[in-house]
Amino acid sequence: ISLSIGFAAAAINMVIGVLYGGISGYVGGTTDIIMMRVVDILTGIPSLIYMILLMMVLGSGNILTLIIAMSITGWMDSARLTRGLVLQLKQQEYVIASQTLGVSTSKIILRHLLPNTLGIIIVGMTMSIPSAIFYEAFLSFIGLGVTPPEPSWGQLIKSAAETFRYYPYQFLIPCACISLSMLCFNLIGDGLRDALDPRLHG
Repeated sequence: ISLSIGFAAAAINMVIGVLYGGISGYVGGTTDIIMMRVVDILTGIPSLIYMILLMMVLGSGNILTLIIAMSITGWMDSARLTRGLVLQLKQQEYVIASQTLGVSTSKIILRHLLPNTLGIIIVGMTMSIPSAIFYEAFLSFIGLGVTPPEPSWGQLIKSAAETFRYYPYQFLIPCACISLSMLCFNLIGDGLRDALDPRLHG
């Protein structure tokens, strides 16, 4: 369940962030300024506050609610990254040529800009999965995430903490699973970054 929530939240964050950042970077001007100021305002409030408030309002124990709570603010990093890449790519000759030929904005974004940012976006998504796993474990541990009988790692840690003196292995095993999962995804992200970054293959 922890891995499922991590993958789902990261995928939703990537889709929202790529679309938002792509539109902001390509359109530019006043639209870009307004859209980025919205991101700046949302970034100023810690993500955990959003998540805890949403879980209290929408109700804890629902996996879908947990994914929605993580997706409310998790897309902002992807949006910033995509915007920066699009700002660079839209000055390229093939994009200017498409604009001159009258190709619509949506087609330029979908056919030219987003495919060229996809590699870096996938790396960003891979790096965001450990954060989603950690947030799920934390919310479940404080009682706002997944509830029994769903076997979330955070819920297992919460249950094992009560009997830690007598059965420490019940506490250490889910902690080790979380740590190893986060380490593995970070290593995968580093590997993908090295493989997809053209500057490292010059």
